[in-house]
Amino acid sequence: MVKFTILLKRKPSLTHDQFVEHHRNIHADLFMSVAVVKATVRRYVQQHALPVELPGMPPVKYDGVTELWFDDVEALERCFSDSEYLQRIRPDEESFLDLHGCDFIVSRENVVKA
Repeated sequence: MVKFTILLKRKPSLTHDQFVEHHRNIHADLFMSVAVVKATVRRYVQQHALPVELPGMPPVKYDGVTELWFDDVEALERCFSDSEYLQRIRPDEESFLDLHGCDFIVSRENVVKA
């Protein structure tokens, strides 16, 4: 199993609350409505930043995190190169995300404590 973790940065024109509202209530359902997503995504988790400042730590850079699990890298690649995904989901992502401000990592989990 591989995990695709995306660190999300909202478009500057949106407030954090507007970003969260769109991510939770519009994007999630739209994303899950695509056939290739239903076929390849094994788990989907959203996380949204809380307004917390920690002593000695820099300010939070990201508005949220998306975690997606796939059977393998090929399934991940199939999902994000699919024509329906590119036609329906990518424009929505561009409507609320600063795509060039987002970061990601593809990894395998090493559970230390469950």
